[in-house]
Amino acid sequence: MRCPFCNSPDTQVKDSRPAEDNTSIRRRRVCPDCGGRFTTFERVQLRDLVVIKKNGRKVAFDRDKLVRSFEIALRKRPVERERIERAVSGIVRRMESSGESEIRSEEIGLLVLEALKSLDDVAFVRFASVYRDFSTTEDFEKIISEFSAKIGRDTDTDGA
Repeated sequence: MRCPFCNSPDTQVKDSRPAEDNTSIRRRRVCPDCGGRFTTFERVQLRDLVVIKKNGRKVAFDRDKLVRSFEIALRKRPVERERIERAVSGIVRRMESSGESEIRSEEIGLLVLEALKSLDDVAFVRFASVYRDFSTTEDFEKIISEFSAKIGRDTDTDGA
C-alpha cells in the first residue's frame, strides 16, 4: 500500500480488526520512511460492477458515490452511520450476487428507494423527488399519498 504522505511504495500494517459494519477490515498502517500513520479499509469484492447510465454510457460502480447519495438524502435526519453502511453493503451484495456484472442505474435507484423507505420517510421522499425528477407539487403529493396509503395498509394488518 502506497503512503499517502510521501508516496513510499511500502507501508506496514500495525493493527487489523473488523470494521463496525463487519463487511470490511480496518487496518492501521505506518510508513517506515516518513513515519506517517493512516487507516485503510478492505472489502470483499465478488466481481467488478459496471453501471449503465440512462444515456447508455458505462462507468465503473463507485460504492462511495452510493454512500454519498444516502448521506445527501439523510442529511440532518436521525439515522446512524452504521445503518447507512448496512444498507449500502446490502445493496452492493445484492448487485454482486445477481450474477450480472452490468447494472442499469435505474435498478440501483430502485434499490436505494427501497432501502430509504425502511430507513427514513423524509429521506425516501427527498431521494424520490430527484430520482423520479419531480417538477410540480402534485408529484410530491402523489408520492406522499402513496406512502401514507401504504402505511395505513401496514398498520391495518398489524392490529389484526
